[in-house]
Amino acid sequence: MSTLEKIALPLLRRFDPETAHGLALKALGTGLGPRSGPVTSDRLRTTLAGLDLPNPVGLAAGFDKNAEALTPLSRAAFGFIEVGAATPRAQPGNPKPRLFRLTEDAAAINRFGFNNQGMEAIAARLAKRPQGHVVGLNLGANKDSDDRAADFATVLAHCGPHVDFATVNVSSPNTEKLRDLQGKAALGALLDGVMRANEALGLPIFLKIAPDLTPQDIADVAEVATTAKLAGIITTNTTLDRTGLRSPHAQEAGGLSGRPLFEKSTRVLAHLSTLTDLPLIGVGGVASAEQAYAKIRAGASAVQLYTGLVYGGLSLANDIATGLDALLQRDGFASVAEAVGTGRADWL
Repeated sequence: MSTLEKIALPLLRRFDPETAHGLALKALGTGLGPRSGPVTSDRLRTTLAGLDLPNPVGLAAGFDKNAEALTPLSRAAFGFIEVGAATPRAQPGNPKPRLFRLTEDAAAINRFGFNNQGMEAIAARLAKRPQGHVVGLNLGANKDSDDRAADFATVLAHCGPHVDFATVNVSSPNTEKLRDLQGKAALGALLDGVMRANEALGLPIFLKIAPDLTPQDIADVAEVATTAKLAGIITTNTTLDRTGLRSPHAQEAGGLSGRPLFEKSTRVLAHLSTLTDLPLIGVGGVASAEQAYAKIRAGASAVQLYTGLVYGGLSLANDIATGLDALLQRDGFASVAEAVGTGRADWL
């Protein structure tokens, strides 16, 4: 953790979490924050669904919902960045408070509900983003949409020319009945529309799934994703599970992220990796190089961070990438790809 973060993070924790996050984004916009750029080495350089990454440590969607901090974030250590989720029309999301720190559990609960400024504002910023960095967009649907499935294709068609990849997010627990779109038939129809919209773009399209799926659900996801010719699967979004939490905020409604999600999401990842050859991105509870390495050895080709940054600051990405490089070297792996799946059996 940098000296600045040692000072700033305790100060930010004096504010409610959503206000603190907004202040952090504004601070980035003023030039505060990391400036070293992506960490890289021969071992860390990797290819994900045709995307050349300097390292496999990415920023998950939700941190920069409206693509407002792409320039400062591009100066951090991340190998790739995902913004959004974006919906066709701007929407305020759910009533506040809707973000809670679970400090005792190194976790967070959110029930944002896809609050964002809409695809037009986000596309305008993406069109001006710094080049030379891999940037993707998380696609969402408006809460009051008459055709949520069509919303994903609409956002892709509008914003797609300005990004390197896109993610279909049907796994947020904070928009009523959104997770119903993970069902086999509904998901197949939704992805068909998205892939038609992608014909003119040719982007890698990922699917982000929930950690609360049954084994049959996971098998269905693998089958539908393969049939749809997706580029990969992001495993996983937040959970509704509250097992073992100590924080007084433990029973707040919404999706739980952070340390308690690590084991559950990694088990889903390992299981999914036995069912598909599609590249997987491991998300959920990653706050150290060892945890990133565990995700990779469980079957992930890359990882993403979010909640860990609340407690470790943006320099956490540098620490994880640097530490991951050392772990790969220690175990004799010449590349990230060589390590993928080598520890899968530990999670099955």
